[in-house]
Amino acid sequence: MSTMNESKSANRLAGRVALISGGAQGIGRAIATLFQQEGACVFILDCDARSGNETATDLTAQNQSLPVKYLPTDLREPREIQTAVDALRKFHGRVDILVNNAGVELEKPLEKLTMADWDLVLNVNLRGAFLLTQAVLPLFAESGGAIVNISSIHASHAFPDSIPYACSKAGMVALTRNLALELSTRRIRVNCICPGYIDTRLWEEYLRHSADPKAVAEQTTALHPLGRRGMPADVSEAALFLASDSSAFITGTDLIVDGGLTLRAHS
Repeated sequence: MSTMNESKSANRLAGRVALISGGAQGIGRAIATLFQQEGACVFILDCDARSGNETATDLTAQNQSLPVKYLPTDLREPREIQTAVDALRKFHGRVDILVNNAGVELEKPLEKLTMADWDLVLNVNLRGAFLLTQAVLPLFAESGGAIVNISSIHASHAFPDSIPYACSKAGMVALTRNLALELSTRRIRVNCICPGYIDTRLWEEYLRHSADPKAVAEQTTALHPLGRRGMPADVSEAALFLASDSSAFITGTDLIVDGGLTLRAHS
């Protein structure tokens, strides 16, 4: 019987080049960490230079034979996206895996939303993923590859004060399905993950702005049939599955990773 450590050192991504947007913190950092452990050469994009450099330095120190490189990028700026992709091309000349993870969340009731709010969320979460995919596409080899998009349960379940975020994540599911069909002839598989409550910086910020953070934390935990909120590692394991040959016959799907939350989210 194999152990957890043995399964995590299987080098399922050995020799592959992975590009992860929003890779400096939270889910993105967890994906970068696991992909490196599995043998991938990892590049992370992020607009937060401090966190980006810190993550790249930390992960490189863990495995100097597979240094992680940070490429500063604001996904709202097409020129910055292209600059980052050009830099990656100079390093390796190809990409095997793209993870569109970068995202921002903004909670406001409908009557208080501004066009600037809408544009911020949609431009980062959806347009940014589209532009990055388009820019990276020429770097995929003829043998194909995998794209993993990070959506959310907001794509299919309504929550208060979340209209721009929900629309951006529903758009990510639609983008995934259409890319899967269009890129199938190039042997590029495209899937997405829909996480529920995951303990990240965004979640911590949400709690801090709650009237009673302890009560909110307890209430949300109680919503999960599995008895806990998710961790970034829960999403990274799903991303590894969809990026690796373990899912070689899967494309155009959205995988819910929510501890059973949406089974009774409206009960």
